[in-house]
Amino acid sequence: MGTKPRMALLVLLAVLGIAAGGGTAYADGAPSGTDVQVAQTLGARELTVIIRRVDTTPSPLRVDVVTHLGTAPGTLHLAVAADGVVTSRADVVLGAAPGVYAGNLQVGKPGPWELSLSDGTGPAATIPFVVPARVVPPWEKATYGGFVAAGVFLLLALAVGLRAKRTAFALVPAGGAIAAIAVAVTGALLSASTPPLPAPGSVLDPTFDNVTDPYANAPLSTVDYSRPPVNMTVQAVRGQVRLGLTDGATGRPADDLLVHDNALVHLVLVSPSGRLSHLHPVRVGPGDYRVTLADPEAGTYAVAAELARRGGGVQLVRSSVDLQGTAAPAPEPPGPGPRTVDGTPVDLTISPGTPTTITARFPAQDLQPWLGMLGHLIIAGPFTGPAGEGAAKAPTWAHVHAMIPPVAGQAGRPDETVAAYGPDVSFTYTFAEPGRYRIWLQAERGYHVLTVPAVVDVPPAGAGR
Repeated sequence: MGTKPRMALLVLLAVLGIAAGGGTAYADGAPSGTDVQVAQTLGARELTVIIRRVDTTPSPLRVDVVTHLGTAPGTLHLAVAADGVVTSRADVVLGAAPGVYAGNLQVGKPGPWELSLSDGTGPAATIPFVVPARVVPPWEKATYGGFVAAGVFLLLALAVGLRAKRTAFALVPAGGAIAAIAVAVTGALLSASTPPLPAPGSVLDPTFDNVTDPYANAPLSTVDYSRPPVNMTVQAVRGQVRLGLTDGATGRPADDLLVHDNALVHLVLVSPSGRLSHLHPVRVGPGDYRVTLADPEAGTYAVAAELARRGGGVQLVRSSVDLQGTAAPAPEPPGPGPRTVDGTPVDLTISPGTPTTITARFPAQDLQPWLGMLGHLIIAGPFTGPAGEGAAKAPTWAHVHAMIPPVAGQAGRPDETVAAYGPDVSFTYTFAEPGRYRIWLQAERGYHVLTVPAVVDVPPAGAGR
């Protein structure tokens, strides 16, 4: 082989080695699938259901159930279904001690699935989730296919150059290698500059077809994925609060809620005396969510539901409902200062100003994340009189979070098994107008969600100067 053909082949080999490099090609550049954490108020139990990530199918599906202090022991019946057909069942035996209890099921293919949970005493809760597929975009296929073809052409060029009487014949496969590398480089450039398709499950309604082959009938980039807000009806039926969620445009059941802050629906109820319940209704059917109150107070409850709809963003829906019960009313809470909540000493400080800082100090650095956050603060006001009616009509309703501090080397949010935070839980909030507000601060300690109620009197602007 002459000098020029050898040099050309060496250059091509160097380019191929640099461009192809090493590593594994994943769907859209990374392995898909993450854990799904969903809080569920199943009867009298407040649970956190963790659906562990699945990378390939068919595959085992691990489901962890986190119980909280006071959760009754018993057996949960789990099942997974695809297209309405149950494919796997398992039981999880919950012990008397709060903590994590595991069950194992099987999933057979990528696409939309439903996990159902039942304790045998009421309707089963159903949690939609998506098992992702590893999908290689067309431009990545062109990239890696081009590099493979370039390698084949280079081998042909070497063979021809060594065996042919005229080394110029080696330039033919060498030209093919150059063309293949051009295709590969073009695919690589497109891979970096082309926006990803809308994700089934978070943007599009998932189907088995669009999860496994999203490029077959890819929607145009001009498609409007926004959806109208939902309408909510609230009914009280024998101690059970039922939420009916319907599409604001069509009136059909809204069955496209996303897991938002570790729940499908965050339901906050304020009793007539001001006792707060932060619950997570179970989905029993399309647009049908239910939660049971063991013994409510008699009177008017404020109702606030926070949810996120696919393509519709986060929405807060407020209403009220009248309940019957015999529970004794809660005393009016104090302002800032020390108090004891369920046996735990808590010191609440409020630094007035614009904005206001509200801090709760707990006994030790042993707080656990709840719903993915270090703490929750719910604010309603200004109002006077019965708390249930006042909170329902209050001009301000806010839900503020204290975020988990970042931990070096840890990706994503920790689950409830990590008890390493606190002792201070701080919030920053600006009150829009003066008056008397009710606040409820929540944090988890020892698998027990503590609720710290307080009254805040916001003076008029400039008062006290």
